[in-house]
Amino acid sequence: MDIQEYIESGILELYVYGALTSKESKEVSTVLKQYPEVEKEVEQIEAALQNLATAAAPYNPEEILAAIRAKLQSNNGVVKLNPASQKRTRLLSFISIAASVIFLVGIFVLLNRTNTLRKELQVVEIENTKLESKLQYSEDALTETKEILAVIRDPQVTKVPLAGQQVAPEAYVNVFWDKESNKAYIDAMGLPEPPEGFVYQVWSLKLDPLTPTSMGLLDDFVNNTNKVFALENPNDSQAFGITLEPAGGSETPTMEQLYTLGVVANNA
Repeated sequence: MDIQEYIESGILELYVYGALTSKESKEVSTVLKQYPEVEKEVEQIEAALQNLATAAAPYNPEEILAAIRAKLQSNNGVVKLNPASQKRTRLLSFISIAASVIFLVGIFVLLNRTNTLRKELQVVEIENTKLESKLQYSEDALTETKEILAVIRDPQVTKVPLAGQQVAPEAYVNVFWDKESNKAYIDAMGLPEPPEGFVYQVWSLKLDPLTPTSMGLLDDFVNNTNKVFALENPNDSQAFGITLEPAGGSETPTMEQLYTLGVVANNA
């Protein structure tokens, strides 16, 4: 037997790919036992196929090899050792099928990677949106802080300290009353957090006779970081008081829940 001609015939590739009939496979197995160089060639073919499959995708090369074998074995024709042209045709058929399988695997990998990148991009966009929201919040907070500082430092603004009363002697509040804009800024950092279902209500007071007028509620007290609230105050106030009222506020102050009270300086 011409060993070189046998190796170059393509029969060994078909043997490795499982594309031979049972009889042909037995014949090749017999040759392998007799000729070590033929056995070595088969080992090289197997190694080359494994490397090719591994390079094509990060999937198990055995799966690709099995797919190729299944495709080849779906052909019902019988492979004959002769003539040589039929062997070459069979080999070319395998190469075409193998290339197609590898191409499809490559397409799958590309699509999978594209989907992964798309998901990663969505995550980045969400994070950017969160960062933009945080930045906007910071800018708004800075603007608000500057406005508050401007009011506090304005010599035309009247500052009225409110002292803690019997229900909360440790409490304190500062009211900054801008008479020109009819606004009062309530610095309520000295008030304890209101119980659930209750809210602080601010009152403008006339002293003689005692006449309370609601200025509004310190809404969302817990989430207000700096605890400064701006309320309208068109009243000719002589004093200010803050009471704890049921959620939604009350028409008249609950004096038993008077937390702070303070008199405007020229009425003291």
